[in-house]
Amino acid sequence: MRTPSLGLSRKEPIERILSPFQEFLQRSTTGGVLLLVCTAVALIWANSPWADAYGRLWETRLSLGLGGYELLSKSLLHWINDGLMAVFFFVVGLEIKREILVGELSRPRQATLPIAAAIGGMVVPAVVYVGINLLDPEQTAMRGWGVPMATDIAFSLGVLALLGDRVPASSKIFLASFAIVDDIGATLVIAIFYTENISVIALVLGMVVFALMLVANRLGIRRPLAFAILGFLLWLAFLKSGVHPTIAGVLGAMAIPARTRVDAASFLVNGRRFLHEFESKGLTGSHVLTNIEQRGALQALEKTCELAQSPLQRLEHSYHSWVAFLIMPIFALANAGVTLSAEAGAAMFSPVAMGIFAGLVLGKQVGITFFAWLGVRLGLASLPTGLNWRHVYAIAWLGGIGFTMSLFITGLAFRDPATLISAKIGILTASMVAGFGGWLILRQPARARP
Repeated sequence: MRTPSLGLSRKEPIERILSPFQEFLQRSTTGGVLLLVCTAVALIWANSPWADAYGRLWETRLSLGLGGYELLSKSLLHWINDGLMAVFFFVVGLEIKREILVGELSRPRQATLPIAAAIGGMVVPAVVYVGINLLDPEQTAMRGWGVPMATDIAFSLGVLALLGDRVPASSKIFLASFAIVDDIGATLVIAIFYTENISVIALVLGMVVFALMLVANRLGIRRPLAFAILGFLLWLAFLKSGVHPTIAGVLGAMAIPARTRVDAASFLVNGRRFLHEFESKGLTGSHVLTNIEQRGALQALEKTCELAQSPLQRLEHSYHSWVAFLIMPIFALANAGVTLSAEAGAAMFSPVAMGIFAGLVLGKQVGITFFAWLGVRLGLASLPTGLNWRHVYAIAWLGGIGFTMSLFITGLAFRDPATLISAKIGILTASMVAGFGGWLILRQPARARP
């Protein structure tokens, strides 16, 4: 969401320098563009004469400790996938909570359509993948059934943003809503099916910390620092438990307060009163730094603005840019590097790659479209205003852009380097085909009915 202009009388030199970059970052397509750039850089780097440096960089060991005690020691790749991605899942959790409380998922009638579409978009791709890999003699490929279930919300919304006014606003709401439900499903799949060697003690400690976060919420604690400390302990407990630590990000988000302390009417009354006080205490030529009454009015207005926003709203706004413009591009740079050799070309036709490709490209469009149609047909849901079945079908294509979440689940499902390469090739190819297919359908003008 673009921040309204503050109407500044003049710009500082640094603002004039950074203004073009800030305008670029505020565009809705910027996150997708950065992901594409980092993906391209990773592919070029992994296939360049400096490919060894690419591998060595992500295997660099980083340790966290105090004095002679080492708390954690992991490779840079693990810190990104287990640490930075926990922040990504935290923001996903904030979005999920907001949508459930006040968004499209808060009203049963409106929520039915994206929920049905998301269920179809998860079940059918997984069935397609299993069908293709059913005869795998070693059954290692079967662990990848969760890979084609995921939808990359940043990339898919970025494709919609490229089309501008060609698509109705309701299509973006529908895509975002079912992608959020998809994220809920992916989180559950990771927690239940991609967890090994559980430490019961660490898991119990994690749930105790989570309970403390819920208690802090009920007590009315709103300071981000308190939740940050408890959130770090929650992440550490899940990391030691064997359950993937990104689940701690979602749980932590569920504990963030969503209540405001000042309602809209009180905010307007108090805001106007403090602004009037600021104006009445001002003298011609005086400076705020020397005017105690004006400083007091400003501080009171600042406190009122803080109380009129929920911590959930403030944190989602604050972290969104970090996730979109730093964490996800770094994740793509670290995970998208695939060596494109003759063996990699043959890997595209392996059962793993073919299962992922067919699941994302075919399974998504069939599952999303059919389950959405079934929900409407049974009278459980209705199409939003401005949305027709051509839009739904095109959005089902865009649902096949797995990328971030699919790459993430791939890293959990497979350990064999050859299988990893096959899976990544399947994801990258399917995401490109699905994105182009959805864009091609949506850019065609709708035919006028006779």
